[in-house]
Amino acid sequence: MWREDRPGHLRLGTGFGSHAAVTLIAQGLGINIFESSSTTPVIAVDGPAGVGKGVVTRWLMSHTGWHRLDSGALYRILALAADRAGIPLDESERVAAVASTLDIRFTGDTEANEAIMVNGENWTLALREETTGDLASRIATATVVRDALMQRQRDFRTAPGLIADGRDMGTVVFPDAVLKLFLDASPEARAERRHRQLSRKGLDVNLADLFAEVRARDERDRTRTVAPLVAAVDAITIDTTTLGVDEVLAVVAQLLNDRKLFF
Repeated sequence: MWREDRPGHLRLGTGFGSHAAVTLIAQGLGINIFESSSTTPVIAVDGPAGVGKGVVTRWLMSHTGWHRLDSGALYRILALAADRAGIPLDESERVAAVASTLDIRFTGDTEANEAIMVNGENWTLALREETTGDLASRIATATVVRDALMQRQRDFRTAPGLIADGRDMGTVVFPDAVLKLFLDASPEARAERRHRQLSRKGLDVNLADLFAEVRARDERDRTRTVAPLVAAVDAITIDTTTLGVDEVLAVVAQLLNDRKLFF
């Protein structure tokens, strides 16, 4: 369970053995996780919904002063825009064409004050609904859609640096990220977290339905042929199933310290 009120202490999830082991594995594969082909560094944080990516990336943003990209929001925006325009989501070419018509602006530095403006309208609440996430997962399987959003994501890479939140940030969009994290958790824990999150926002949701949607989305995201949801070979996996927020952030802080990524 994601315990938001539990005092933190340093503990690694079951998906991660040791910092040294990860470094040795990366070196054995011929990967240098400390070099980037760009002068603007990126920290990539990938994983499915409900694992704590938003908490981690917002914390990183506040502690580094870097920009933050919520790539999942871009897919939700495009899916919702296409759906509202009456475009069948399986008509990928038409869906992709919508991307160039969207003026997207993010404001706020916390979840509480975040606002996502699309063509001058506030879409924040609609984008957080579970049904919108399901729409996004459906269009994300199309190569033409991913191509349409690829450059928009990479355009967020501006000085002094970028914290990238998504599902393929470290594998596809920013393969040269200086640090790659992959957060994971059991489907049950993620459904429970999402239920609490949406309930706090005043949204009426059913836990059983959320669990079913989590499992269905996992199946689509992990088995799709285009950019499937997998950890990069040089990523560090943190299983957050039994960790509290402070515990996860302590792990991340230790990783930054170990790699001498001081900001």
